[in-house]
Amino acid sequence: MKLPERMRYLDTAGAGEPEVLRVATGPVPQPKPDEVLIRVLAAGVNRPDVMQRKGMYPPPPNASPVIGLEVAGEVAAIGREVAGINVGDCVCALTNGGGYAEYCVAPAPQCLPWPAGYDALKSAALPENYFTVWANLFMMGRLTRGESLLVHGGTSGIGVTAIQLAREIGGTVYATAGSREKCDACVRLGATAAISYRDEDFAQRIRELTKGQGVDVVLDIVGAPYTLRNLECLRMDGRLVQVAVMHGAKVDAFDLSFVMRKRLSIVGSTMRPRTTAEKGQIAKALREKVWPVLDAGRCAPVIHQVFPLAEAAAAHRLMETSAHIGKIMLKVAD
Repeated sequence: MKLPERMRYLDTAGAGEPEVLRVATGPVPQPKPDEVLIRVLAAGVNRPDVMQRKGMYPPPPNASPVIGLEVAGEVAAIGREVAGINVGDCVCALTNGGGYAEYCVAPAPQCLPWPAGYDALKSAALPENYFTVWANLFMMGRLTRGESLLVHGGTSGIGVTAIQLAREIGGTVYATAGSREKCDACVRLGATAAISYRDEDFAQRIRELTKGQGVDVVLDIVGAPYTLRNLECLRMDGRLVQVAVMHGAKVDAFDLSFVMRKRLSIVGSTMRPRTTAEKGQIAKALREKVWPVLDAGRCAPVIHQVFPLAEAAAAHRLMETSAHIGKIMLKVAD
């Protein structure tokens, strides 16, 4: 495959509103020994992208400054240490940055094949959410068959993934969402019940739905305003799993004796700072345990809207409204 010397990508003219995203041209990146170069066909839009655009989520050292954490496309070149991936393979990848571009490099351990029957858009909708949910909900939160889960933001990319995977393993899922339409979508995805957080106190509804027992795990993206009620929702030995703090990270009043009496665990993580080895272990678990489920068609991403790469600003504006159900995607090439 003959590679071009230059490519289109989305540059940011400083931190700010979506309008700072502009199409620019620059050199095609070169893969390091353990990396692959992907000709990007599609890329996912995620909340961390919005935060990076605003100057609130800088890329880690040695990562591309270009926004974009997940892509799917065709392998255009491989580093000399890469094994098991060949030029021409169709892969999706969790990137360390650089996804809003025609070409992107990614560490080989963070790449996965397209599931059976998937195209580039569906494949690009997988990495960020599936890596995050698997690592946090199943590895750290230890959700197992027969347990119950409360998912906040049930129609977010994280929420859609968590509901489907928890349902797949035989868990009972409850979800919160911001409208009746979104609540109905959560139930269609596999939630036993969905709670409209604008109209109901979710902690009270969970007590009612579980007959006072509570749930085994809460997966939260909201943060401080929900923390105390999240703990109230947990049963004995319950686990609060924090994957984002969209509305604040500092909790003013926190009674640790409550945590002790109920033997609760509070865990959480961010994905981007993890090492390649750590992300590679997550990818390996996904390929073994989740990709067969995707191949069989039993779980799938929900794609809300697709924008051309040049209209990434419009995609970010939609993300910030929270009006979407599922993933917002960028189509980069055919």
